Amino acid sequence: MIKILFVCHGNICRSTMAEFIFKNLVKEKGLENSFEITSAGVSDEEEGNDIYPPAKRELRRHNIPFTFHYAHRITDKEFEENDLVIALDSSNMRRLLSRFGKHDKIRMLLQRDVDDPWYTGDFSTAYRDITEGCLNLLSQVVRE
Repeated sequence: MIKILFVCHGNICRSTMAEFIFKNLVKEKGLENSFEITSAGVSDEEEGNDIYPPAKRELRRHNIPFTFHYAHRITDKEFEENDLVIALDSSNMRRLLSRFGKHDKIRMLLQRDVDDPWYTGDFSTAYRDITEGCLNLLSQVVRE
């Protein structure tokens, strides 16, 4: 079982989109029993909130199933229990490295930032970038 944790700032837009996009990709490949996929934030400011409504709309637009989500800040236990901790932008990466130190399990989803649609309002670009990163990640971990 490969455990993957996606991390963005508040855990209501990008990391939750990545969680459910990756879950859908894994299900399409018949690999759902091989992965445990979750998400968290580097901040606790959205603690307890569900997925941001425009992010839900974007997932629905692409027929990506999702469930209620409880936004939360990444815990030490989550960090320890996951095989990969995937940051959605360089700011998230810096905060993860600052908190947990340099570690091979911390990676960026892409070699560039996935812009935060909370600020840009561009959920379709975020969806496209996250899907690209998730497809690449899935092919990497299946190969490893």
